[in-house]
Amino acid sequence: MNNDVVISCALTGAGDTTGKSNLVPITPKQIAEAGIEAAKAGAAIVHCHVREPSGKPSRKPAYYKEVCDRIRDSGVDVIINLTCGMGGELTLDKNDPMKFDPAGTDLASADERIEHLELCMPEIATLDCGTLNFGDSDGMAIFTPSVLRQMAKRMKELGVKPEMEVFELGHLWFAKQLVKEGLIPGTPMFQICLGIPWGAPADSNAMKAFVDQMPEGAYWAGFGISRMQMPMVAQAVLMGGNVRVGLEDNIYLERGKLATNAQLVEKAVRIIELLGAHRVSPKEARGKLGLKPTN
Repeated sequence: MNNDVVISCALTGAGDTTGKSNLVPITPKQIAEAGIEAAKAGAAIVHCHVREPSGKPSRKPAYYKEVCDRIRDSGVDVIINLTCGMGGELTLDKNDPMKFDPAGTDLASADERIEHLELCMPEIATLDCGTLNFGDSDGMAIFTPSVLRQMAKRMKELGVKPEMEVFELGHLWFAKQLVKEGLIPGTPMFQICLGIPWGAPADSNAMKAFVDQMPEGAYWAGFGISRMQMPMVAQAVLMGGNVRVGLEDNIYLERGKLATNAQLVEKAVRIIELLGAHRVSPKEARGKLGLKPTN
C-alpha cells in the first residue's frame, strides 16, 4: 500500500464530453480556473489538454500558454502536466480503407506534437507509448516507435519529465525500452490507463499485470474511466501507486450527478484518507518524482 499518494487531475481531455456536461472546461480561462480549483482541493498535478471555443480538441500552443500563465500567475502551487497526445489521430474512410477521413484525422510530426512544450516549459508532459484502437469507430491513435523516440529525446533536452502513458502491456514494454536506451532520465514515471476501448480493462487483474512488470524504483499512477474511476483510485493506492481523477476520464460525481474537477479530487482525497493514507503536496510530489523546485 502507498501511504503517501500523489493526486493528478486531468481537467478536460479531448473526448466528446462537452455536449454531455456543461461543467467540462473549454476555454483556456476555464481550464486554468479548473486547475486552480483542483489544486486547492488536493491535486498535486494538473494534466491539461486545450480545446477550441466549439469544444473540439485543439493543439494550439497559444492556448496552452494561456492556461499555464493563468495557473502560474494565480500563485497556487501545482505541478503542470501538458498532454502531447494530440497530433496522432487517424480515421479511415468507411468506404475506402486506403484513404483517410479528413474530418477525424490529425497527423503531426514529432516536433509539432511537442511544439507547445518549448513555449510553456511545463514540469511534466505525457508520452503515449504506443498505437491504440479507440472504441468501435474507424479511428485510432498513432504513436510509432520512431516518433516516440524523437519526442522523448526532445523532452530530455528541454528538461521536461515524460509521463509515459501505457494503455496495454506492449506499451509498457516499449516504455521500459525507452528507459533502457537512456531517453528517460531520472525516476521513470508511468501512468496506467485502464478502461479505454480497446486497451486494458479497468479491473484489478489488469492493473496488477502492469504493476508486476514495473521496473524497480519506478513511480506509477493508475486510473479507470467512467464509473471505474473511484474504484481504481482505491485499487491503485492498495497496490502501492498514485492516482488520477478528473473530467477527462469521468464526468459524474455519483450516478446521475455531474461533477466538477475539484469535486472529483475531493472524493479521491476522502477515499485515500479512509484507507489510512494521505495525499501529498506539490512540493512532496516533486521530491518523489525528482523534479526541480519551481520559483
